Amino acid sequence: MNTPAFPPLMSGLAVTGAIDPFEKACAMASLGCDAGVIVHNITANRLMAALVMAPEVPLEEAMAMLPACGVGFQNALGALAPPEVAVHLEWAGGLRINGAACGHMRVAAGGSDPDALPGWLVVGIDLPLMQITERPGDRPDQTALYDEGCAEVDPVTLLESWARHTLVWITRWEEDGGKDLHSEWRPLAHDMGEDVRQNGIAGKFLGVDERFGMLLRDTETTHLIPLSSLLETPQ
Repeated sequence: MNTPAFPPLMSGLAVTGAIDPFEKACAMASLGCDAGVIVHNITANRLMAALVMAPEVPLEEAMAMLPACGVGFQNALGALAPPEVAVHLEWAGGLRINGAACGHMRVAAGGSDPDALPGWLVVGIDLPLMQITERPGDRPDQTALYDEGCAEVDPVTLLESWARHTLVWITRWEEDGGKDLHSEWRPLAHDMGEDVRQNGIAGKFLGVDERFGMLLRDTETTHLIPLSSLLETPQ
């Protein structure tokens, strides 16, 4: 397998075996590693990677890096996959390919105060390349990349493309405050306008606020669920 080539300001660290790139990246970030490191683990049936960032804005604003990385993935796969392959993004980080769930993104940070600088932020991606169960048809709502007409997509090339497109969106977000990112993300949002359940609240997904907080309308009120509620605590 070829070694991924990343754009300037980014560098790669390959891990193997049972090492989770997301957990590894969080551990490295907490020890003060440089921003721009992408820890990755690519196997025959799975692509896992995590990007370390050092935001210079409060946590709630920095959480926009989750949708930025999601849009980066959609752009990357869109450039490599057949044109009929549709990619959508769940607000909470889930990835959808041709309507079915296909992996997810996750996020952790060096703090939980939404109004404070987090110190570091890590966004991870976990993408199944092929289903290895004996009866994949038992879960028609779950899919894998190669099952959706993308068998010719090289995972190393996809990882490189994700890094490049994500860097573009991070730069654009820094320059315009997120206007373009909002415009790009909204048409990709899965279940917008539909009834959903998030953080124990059921209602209609109306859209997002300027910080990508979910606006969820039930029978009585509109709830604002901040993106920072998705933060994971690294092991």
